[in-house]
This record gives sequence, C-alpha cells and structure tokens, in this order.
Amino acid sequence: MSAHTDVQLGEAFVAPGVNAAHINTVLGPRGSAAETAWATSLATPSAGHERFVVIMRPGVPVQPFTVFVSKSVPVDDRHGRLIWGPAQAGVAAGVADAVAAGTIAAEQVTDLRLIVAVWVNREADDAEAVYRNNRLATATALANGRDRRPDVDTVLKTRGRIHNPFFTPADGGAPGTEPRAEERP
Repeated sequence: MSAHTDVQLGEAFVAPGVNAAHINTVLGPRGSAAETAWATSLATPSAGHERFVVIMRPGVPVQPFTVFVSKSVPVDDRHGRLIWGPAQAGVAAGVADAVAAGTIAAEQVTDLRLIVAVWVNREADDAEAVYRNNRLATATALANGRDRRPDVDTVLKTRGRIHNPFFTPADGGAPGTEPRAEERP
C-alpha cells in the first residue's frame, strides 16, 4: 500500500457456469475507511448475508484479517456449506496466495484490513470447483485492486460489448444506443 490512507478496490469473475466465483475486495490500512467498513460489516450482520472472519483453519485467521461477506443468501444447508466451506477456504487460500506473490506486502499484513464480498450460485454443485474458482478470483481481485484495473480506456473500449452471465443487451450496449435525454431518469 503506497499511502497510509490508500484503499484498493478489486473485482474478479472466474469460470463460467454454476461453480463460477465473483469476488469484490476492499483492502486498506488500519485507521482508514476500509477499517471502519470492516468493523461495521462484522458488527452489523444482516439476515442471510453472513459476515465472519476468514480462517485458514480453526484458530488461524488469514492475514491480513479478512471479513467474508456473503452476497448469496443460503437457500438450503448444501448451499450454506458451499459458502462457509469451499468458498471461505478459497478466499483464505487466495489471500495467502496474494501475500506469497507479493501482491500484498507480507510486512504490512498486520496493519491492513480486507473485506471480501463473495457470491456462490445457489445451483453450485462441485465443492472443489467452488474452492478453486474462489481462490483464483480472490487473488485476481487483489491484484486488480493493487494495479487499479481496469483502467478507464478498458472500460470505454468494453462499452460496446456489455454482458454478464445473466444478461446481454440485444444491442450489445453499443455506443449510440444510450437512452435519449427524455428517457433518462
């Protein structure tokens, strides 16, 4: 982290299909807005969106201290186990991978706080794939945050090819298809 108030935002989506991982990260130093958000998130759970400290194994929290925020409401015990088991383990491993790779400086981990928002599809059916995809997505999101990716040029170049796993506009989001002024809210 370059400055004491530096907060890094990251995003990554890994793999197609029901076992895909979508991760959002907020990483920042103690004393920053990231730490305030970290503590607030952990202290104010909401129904169905569990928040907990990510562990490597019981009694060994990953460093930097990481709060897991589920973007998925568990629909049944099987889905809940995929969130709390392989998705959490993948996040822990992805954070550790980022430290091992130097994405997060090892000497700074005790002074940082990390929030990881995690989505697990209710139809996910392969615990090992959920683990692998969340591991890679977490490490990738952290690298994207560090590197400030994507840059604005990439965003503007992608403007004409908008899609996500749940929707692709018929016009592809091509420039020139924006709502007219009278159609905008």
